[in-house]
Amino acid sequence: MNKVVITGMGAVTAIGLNTEDFWNALINGEGGIDKITRIPVENHDTTVAAQVSDDFEALASKYWKKRQLSATTKSSRMGLIAAGEAVENSGADMSALNGSRIAVIFGIADNSCDDAETEIKPNIILKRMPSEVPAMLAMKYGITGATFNVSTACASSAYAAALGKQFIQSGMYDMVIVGGMSNVVSHIILNGFNQLLAMSVNPDPATASRPFTKNRDGFIMGEGSGVMVLESEEHAKARGAKIHCELAGASMTCEAHNLTAPKTDGEGMAETITLALRDAGISPDEVDYINAHGTSTGLNDLYETMAVKKVFGERAYDIPMSSIKAAIGHTLAAGGALEGIACVKAIETGTLPPTIHYDEPDPELDLNYIPNKAIKKDINVAVSNSFGFGGNNATLVFRKYEG
Repeated sequence: MNKVVITGMGAVTAIGLNTEDFWNALINGEGGIDKITRIPVENHDTTVAAQVSDDFEALASKYWKKRQLSATTKSSRMGLIAAGEAVENSGADMSALNGSRIAVIFGIADNSCDDAETEIKPNIILKRMPSEVPAMLAMKYGITGATFNVSTACASSAYAAALGKQFIQSGMYDMVIVGGMSNVVSHIILNGFNQLLAMSVNPDPATASRPFTKNRDGFIMGEGSGVMVLESEEHAKARGAKIHCELAGASMTCEAHNLTAPKTDGEGMAETITLALRDAGISPDEVDYINAHGTSTGLNDLYETMAVKKVFGERAYDIPMSSIKAAIGHTLAAGGALEGIACVKAIETGTLPPTIHYDEPDPELDLNYIPNKAIKKDINVAVSNSFGFGGNNATLVFRKYEG
């Protein structure tokens, strides 16, 4: 079966507006969480978030005309910029490729209109159209294959990558652009997650998101987008592309258990990891790094730790695992793609990103969470977990590419 490889990456985050800046900030232990400035927060329990600098807006004109951008939301523009970078990074001359052999799959929670954008203004229908970003990418690059969204909460862009992998392996497509975009900070987002008691109410940006620690109290919203270009190995080699990594395995499952809580003791999470490793033909003994879902909520961090122990046994204690959500917040539908990019860069550079803001350990959570400082380690296989509301789980397995 033809290998599926990654040839392009793009990122827009609170710590960097492109992949290299995002990665360098990540391994340097920089955090993007700060006091919320996008909206007034005096009536909100949560007052900090990982906001993307408005400087990102200037990048949009590099890829898109002003008239086109007038019909988009902030969140959509983040997705379009990340996609533009990913295609550019892939080195593909899209006009020379067969557009019917290319697809786009984008993970979204919704189109994420900010508070001003929800008013009835010109282009409101287009701004609220869930498939707007894939459609715009198709028009820009002449893509006539399938272009659509997948919406599975916080696992959405990981689902997009898993589906893209299947599309390529089936022989249906040679290239699939996959990614996701987050919701922007808005009144409805803060109110909604606070009602669910899922978001931290800690007002200190330095300690609000601290995955796997004793005093964690919920996740912190993160804005951004991540995009990867997947290709068949044959197609990538034929056009002389630089291959960053192999997407060796993927799984998609539903726990069929609870809308907001994971299955007890991480049973559903463990099954998802096991299926992805099986799809990759990789044994648990071969895994060198785990990029955790690591939301900084009580149940997720506990059950994910339990799941890793179920899958890897005693070896779980030897596998470094970290959560980058402490740095970029929980980017919801974009998380799987951004965390996948972190895995690819970890394999390429031999550097593993830390879990920053790690202070007092939780006695129940006793694995190596790479506290506060990146570590150097040559790795061949990295696993990325995405576990979402509705019991929607996905795991991606990345492997160093051997030509």
